[in-house]
Amino acid sequence: MAKTCISRISGLRGPFRAAGLFLFFASLAVAEVLGTAAAAGAQELNFGIISTESSQNLRTMWDPFLDDMRKQTGLDIKAFFATDYAGIIEGMRFDKVQLAWYGNKAAMEAVDRADGEVFMQTLAADGSAGYYSHIIANVSSPLNSIEDMFREAKTLNFGNGDPNSTSGFLVPGYYVFALNGVDAKTAFRRTVTSNHESNALSVANGQVDVATCNSEALERLAVTFPDKRALIKVIWTSPLIPSDPLVRRKDMPQALKEKIDEFLLAYGQSDQREAEILKALQWRGFRISDNDQLIPIRQLELFKDKKALEDRGNLNAQQRERLTAIDAELKVLETQMAALEKK
Repeated sequence: MAKTCISRISGLRGPFRAAGLFLFFASLAVAEVLGTAAAAGAQELNFGIISTESSQNLRTMWDPFLDDMRKQTGLDIKAFFATDYAGIIEGMRFDKVQLAWYGNKAAMEAVDRADGEVFMQTLAADGSAGYYSHIIANVSSPLNSIEDMFREAKTLNFGNGDPNSTSGFLVPGYYVFALNGVDAKTAFRRTVTSNHESNALSVANGQVDVATCNSEALERLAVTFPDKRALIKVIWTSPLIPSDPLVRRKDMPQALKEKIDEFLLAYGQSDQREAEILKALQWRGFRISDNDQLIPIRQLELFKDKKALEDRGNLNAQQRERLTAIDAELKVLETQMAALEKK
């Protein structure tokens, strides 16, 4: 096309030829500027990814998925990694992150503090409705139960999870520690905090004696570090935890919400390559969800707070008032949960 235009302009004479060449190159410059502007005008969205393991490992798993999301939606999707869950939550709070993959507890914080809303739930690769929290130990350890762990706690180094992790902190915090009247911060000789992968590797390498982890992380470790996974045993397993949610800012334009929903619901359902990408993330796909997914997690948080207050004894007026408020909140949640179960 350009060669044809130049050929025609070359056939002109004198000032007409000069004017023609000027207009031609001017039009090329304008086209380049407009093209650049169009590319720059693509809607930019930051996708927050919680720190369950090293950023490099996460990038390896997530990059193919995010590449497809860019191509199929036309959106400029950028991965947003932080060193802890709070970094993603704060990123969403200040609109530096517009959508994110969270655990349920972190999602609750994002909904309550960062103008977020649950809009999608991941489906596990095996089709299960969720996953499990674990307490793990080295296979050579004499510890085989949480009773063993509590008995020896003062001699043990404990690897706890990120405070905003559902399976690494909230669930074991309630079922293992609160229900047994044990304070995880003071029960052990030493307590350190890290993500699932680091906790598992620390147990495998003998750097901590026991640690929190989850079933998904152990499955992932069997792929990335099979020799280390072979050195780990599970000494406690939680009740089922609902699969991880995706959260977006409530103020995201409706057209963007619909475009993202359409991509996620179709992804991996009819394309084998996409299904393999989801498999690397330990997922089968996505389904529509909402904030009601977080009700069991809210109940756990309130149960934990209630027990902590009751264990204090001799409560002052403000603490008694808080205990009454917790009971009222729990009744509301119980009613909401019962209504959901009837659907």
